[in-house]
Amino acid sequence: MSVTHIILKKGRDKSIRAKHPWIFSGAIQHIKGEPAAGDTVEVYSQNGDILGLGAWSPESQIQVRMWKMGKGKIDREFFKQRIESALQQRATIGITHLNTAFRIINAESDGIPGMVVDKMGDWIIMQCLSTGANHWKNDIAEILMELTGCRGVYERSDVAIRKKEGLQETKGCLKGEEPPAHIDILEEGRHYRVDVVNGHKTGFYLDQRDNRSLVGHYAKEKTVLNCFSYTGGFAIAAALGKAKHITSIDASSHALEHAQQAYELNKLASKQTKNICGDVFKLLREYDHAGKRFDMIILDPPKFAENRSQIKKAARGYKDINRLGFKLLNPGGLLFTFSCSGLIDANLFQKIVSDAALDAGCDGQIIHKLAQASDHPTRLAFPEGFYLKGLVCQKIIS
Repeated sequence: MSVTHIILKKGRDKSIRAKHPWIFSGAIQHIKGEPAAGDTVEVYSQNGDILGLGAWSPESQIQVRMWKMGKGKIDREFFKQRIESALQQRATIGITHLNTAFRIINAESDGIPGMVVDKMGDWIIMQCLSTGANHWKNDIAEILMELTGCRGVYERSDVAIRKKEGLQETKGCLKGEEPPAHIDILEEGRHYRVDVVNGHKTGFYLDQRDNRSLVGHYAKEKTVLNCFSYTGGFAIAAALGKAKHITSIDASSHALEHAQQAYELNKLASKQTKNICGDVFKLLREYDHAGKRFDMIILDPPKFAENRSQIKKAARGYKDINRLGFKLLNPGGLLFTFSCSGLIDANLFQKIVSDAALDAGCDGQIIHKLAQASDHPTRLAFPEGFYLKGLVCQKIIS
């Protein structure tokens, strides 16, 4: 089978030589061949240097995602080596020793663009977000079964971003056994119940692991307000950290049911927690009007900006909830605030939080800057892989 050659325009090879894995359509001068979606293509500079091998995606603005730089071969053995390397990296940093759930493949940052793979107990949950990942998913599922000894690989590619790649949303069992209605996982001594079939993304936000541990560290004897609480990740950490009381708010009653089950798994007293199904923005305003105050507030909202046209609106949303968060804090209280919108960079997010404090009529200090957990690495040449940023702010006692 002939291999397609992608020839880049003059000067458009700089990012690839710097090991960035994306080639946009506007960088391509000529296509020699007729590749199908997901096929491996060879990428060349204008002067004929081979730059590497990538996956072809004709319907995306990112038309090539690089598998590797330089010469080589993309086959089953290539992916086996990449997965073995990722598993070794997780073992080296100690993730595999204390957790039955962790991220195995973090897309471009682990050298498999467009693919996210999470281990949840005895099951592997996979998301394929690009044509290249989709093309190789069955081979990768077999390799994962072989290397991890898991009972099954379940696909959660039911995400709208696949449309940009010309792919339909899909989910279902790829290999092995179907997962049960829920999977119980252990994270740094905390027990959680995960719905991998119908939950958000792959079922649980593993990227907040380290930040949950920090919440537990600070929670002792504090009244805690946990907003956008989902299945109780931060609430369990606070309760195990001996918080006085935790109020959790989420729009999903189903998620709150799982949170309640997690309290029971951890043998926590029901009087220590309260779950409220409702709109966070509305309830924060009601609490402010009622004069309610808390010692610790956690703001972990969903992504507010899906594209650049939504950045201004997203910034207003982040400012609004952080303004209310500062108002509801007791003097000396702690605000754990996050943004998972990749388009909101860390500097902009800090400015938004600063402006929110000003509008709330108070001042604060940043005592921690937070990020995604260590099993969600960011490759140095791929800064787009850094998306979760957070601040721990202490309200200054005036």
